Amino acid sequence: MKIFTQKTNNPASLSVALSYDERKRSRLKIMLSNGDEAGIVLARGEHLHHGDKLIDKETGIVVEIQSAPEALIEALANTPILFARAAYHLGNRHIPVQIIPEPQGGRLLFQTDHVLADMVKGLGCEVTQTMEGFEPEHGAYSGGHHHHGHDHEHEGDDHHHHHDDQDHLHDPGHGPHRSVPKIHQFNSQ
Repeated sequence: MKIFTQKTNNPASLSVALSYDERKRSRLKIMLSNGDEAGIVLARGEHLHHGDKLIDKETGIVVEIQSAPEALIEALANTPILFARAAYHLGNRHIPVQIIPEPQGGRLLFQTDHVLADMVKGLGCEVTQTMEGFEPEHGAYSGGHHHHGHDHEHEGDDHHHHHDDQDHLHDPGHGPHRSVPKIHQFNSQ
């Protein structure tokens, strides 16, 4: 069985359509476009997106990932302010949202949730059900940017300090936060 383990830029000879939830899994059994069964084994936390390509290092075969159509709610906002308000309220609930701006507003796609559909309808959006591939925003903290401990001096200032790992933001999956200091970390003056 082919096992796809690494992203590549090589041209693909096969494809597989996966839902959003499947593309978030690091271990997955799949059915390729040619009918063969295969597996995906990625590093934990690595997500796939429409257009990504994976290689089976043993055979050199490359598969292209496609977003499978899935049941979604579409909220259509016919003004920029309504579009912004609806996006804000959905984002405030920390749900995956695909944002599709248009000249006079835009479309917001999210996984089926009738409570949220009623909420955006109450704001003034036109709400329908649709079957589409789902590619939500990656999120502000998912870009892989990483802080590392370092010493630095401030220009025009003669103090010097060290940042250790407890001083940096951590992202447990629901937004960054600072670790709670332990009692011995407080400096007495």
